[in-house]
Amino acid sequence: MTEDMHEIEAFLLSEREKVLSEAEWRFRMRGYGYNLRRTDSGIEVARLPQNTLIGTIQG
Repeated sequence: MTEDMHEIEAFLLSEREKVLSEAEWRFRMRGYGYNLRRTDSGIEVARLPQNTLIGTIQG
């Protein structure tokens, strides 16, 4: 797993294109060890299982 937020963002957005809904995307990303939470400033990305915030992507 990488710590580079640009690589993580590219991965998350490429996976988003493969699914039909945001709920399915969030579920799939939990399987990869990421928790996604929509906020007013974008989508917060946290690493599981500690749920440590690693950054925010625009979405």
